[in-house]
Amino acid sequence: MSTAFYTHSDCRGHDMGPGHPECPQRLDAIEDHLLATGLDIALHRPDEVPLGRHEDLMLAHSERYLIELDEFLRQAVETGEHRAIDPDTSVCPGTRQAMLRSVGAAIAATDAVIDGTYANAFCAIRPPGHHATRSEAMGFCFYNNIAIAARHALDVRGLERVAIIDFDVHHGNGTEDIVAGDDRILMASFFQDQIYPYSGGVPLGDNMVNVPVPAYTRGMEVRELIDLHWMPRLEAFRPQMIFISAGFDAHREDDLGQLGLVEADYGWITQRLVDLAERHAKGRIVSCLEGGYVLSSLARSVAAHLRVLAGV
Repeated sequence: MSTAFYTHSDCRGHDMGPGHPECPQRLDAIEDHLLATGLDIALHRPDEVPLGRHEDLMLAHSERYLIELDEFLRQAVETGEHRAIDPDTSVCPGTRQAMLRSVGAAIAATDAVIDGTYANAFCAIRPPGHHATRSEAMGFCFYNNIAIAARHALDVRGLERVAIIDFDVHHGNGTEDIVAGDDRILMASFFQDQIYPYSGGVPLGDNMVNVPVPAYTRGMEVRELIDLHWMPRLEAFRPQMIFISAGFDAHREDDLGQLGLVEADYGWITQRLVDLAERHAKGRIVSCLEGGYVLSSLARSVAAHLRVLAGV
């Protein structure tokens, strides 16, 4: 079995305007680096990436939210203009297709890994999702891709326990809002304390392992915190599948945060999760892109993540 790489050109159709850090060029940088390093030949690209369906979205979001967001998106298509949800988050005519393609990729990757078609999968998708709550879009996010995929594994595919890991520099408040209190899910994360969205210090449920860290924390300290806080809970939980909100903006070169991780740290974290998955989850991992906004460090960090997933 191999590592699958899910992406689609529709994910480039979402554009929040010149100078916005969450830009289509993020996917181009990843693709270019994979090609330049030869890593692309170690990955399998599925022939089709479907669109997400309404029933998929309902796994994580409220009906009212979906109706209101659809109306907001429809008006952007009709006017052909950008429409702002908040000062940092806006939609354009191509946003809805990108959102649905991202959800579809996460669902398809989940099914393929559960079916044994691939050992694991990475979804190079955008817009990201981990700030999208059950009923609110925020922080560049609209649909919560990883929460939808995790609930799909549980509610549709019949798994009993899954873990969600979030190593973005920002707290995955949307994912926590959706899954807190769901004992079938254990969510473990670290994030920089006291930056957007200014949450996570007090977990919303016993199934959350939140590790806020101060600015300028470096990779070796983060590794120690993972071994101290994440790993005992994850080992005891014995997840049958692992979902990763893979944000790479904790890199020391990324100016949307002030943490000090480098590529080797992302490789180390990924290896810890691969080993965990081998022990408890038949190796099953689905990883979805979240943050990472300096193109060069994003591309290098994704490559480090993928090398471990693919075992090359």
